[in-house]
Amino acid sequence: MSIKLVVFDIAGTTIQDEIGVMNAFRETLKSHGYEVPIDEVALVMGYKKIEAIRVLLKNSPDQSAITDKLINKIHDDFVKHMISFYSDSAEIQVFPHTEETFKNLHEQGVKVGLNTGFTRAIADTIINRLQWQEKGLVDYVIASDEVEQGRPHPYMIQKMMSAFDITDSNEVAKVGDTEVDIHEGQNAGCKYVIGVTTGSFTREALEPYNPTHIIDDIADVLTIINE
Repeated sequence: MSIKLVVFDIAGTTIQDEIGVMNAFRETLKSHGYEVPIDEVALVMGYKKIEAIRVLLKNSPDQSAITDKLINKIHDDFVKHMISFYSDSAEIQVFPHTEETFKNLHEQGVKVGLNTGFTRAIADTIINRLQWQEKGLVDYVIASDEVEQGRPHPYMIQKMMSAFDITDSNEVAKVGDTEVDIHEGQNAGCKYVIGVTTGSFTREALEPYNPTHIIDDIADVLTIINE
């Protein structure tokens, strides 16, 4: 059965700014009085960002201070930080072969989707800057605040499948750079769940989560779906 849809993560998978995102997390948390090591931040990349903040603060000594109001305030500040970063930073670069891979998938009649643990406002800032929809490179974008629950839950992939009238998850591949990307694809029942080593997780860090494939170059997605 052929693949009809490939769902790609954004940061760390198609654009190489994972360090910028992690630093934004650390700076935002620090502005609220919380110091979090970057290796801990790396572990929550891919999660819905408000949930990532909750996870990062779960070991804070004074849990009585960790209220929903505080978490929402930190998240709001993070969103503002990221919109500014993606609007202005010269550091944002598309990974090699990404746009060519999107084009080649379209030539084969495969839909290209993007999903993310960011909010829609951040996702739109990225996609608008890159002009991927105007260029006809991306067919659908969905963010974690547009579904009931973000990764590792399968809802973003399922909503995208519904938009394209795809009922069989064996016709879908998921590509991402984190543990929760892999679990998301597995929970959605995707035929291929492909880990990429271009983001927060190394090959060795991805292996325990049992993706169907681990790749170093996004172009290898084409080889996998045409096996």
